[in-house]
Amino acid sequence: MIYLISALIILGVIAGTISYFDKIRNKENVQKEGEQKAAENNPEPVVDPDCCGQHEVCERDSLLAAVSKKIEYYDDEELDIYRGTDSGEYDEKAIDEFREVFYTMQDTDVAGWLRSLQLRNINLPDQLKDEALLIIEETKAELLNEK
Repeated sequence: MIYLISALIILGVIAGTISYFDKIRNKENVQKEGEQKAAENNPEPVVDPDCCGQHEVCERDSLLAAVSKKIEYYDDEELDIYRGTDSGEYDEKAIDEFREVFYTMQDTDVAGWLRSLQLRNINLPDQLKDEALLIIEETKAELLNEK
């Protein structure tokens, strides 16, 4: 009887370990698929001729995907379910999810977050676009004034 219980416990530990590593592998695969889909769905952007891409202000505030093709998450993985949704089709619950992420980040992170959403093929809800662009412009103006 004790051998049977020991065997079940060992099998449970092995199954739990396999399950844990499988979840990690699946999460990495989902992220890689998201990057591939974003690269496929986003055509090569037109680069602003006034921005050479070699300065901190251009890199930081540009929403062009050409600046950085690496997807960076801002504790917003839950927004991936809205991939491909049109910016005017969000319900109030979805808009609240975007607001929660948007209002908890620093102003200097907004441009990077929007670039991340763009690379992930996630459209920002119309209700937040004006405020997001206003914050980007203010941050850009502050950076230019510091120089």
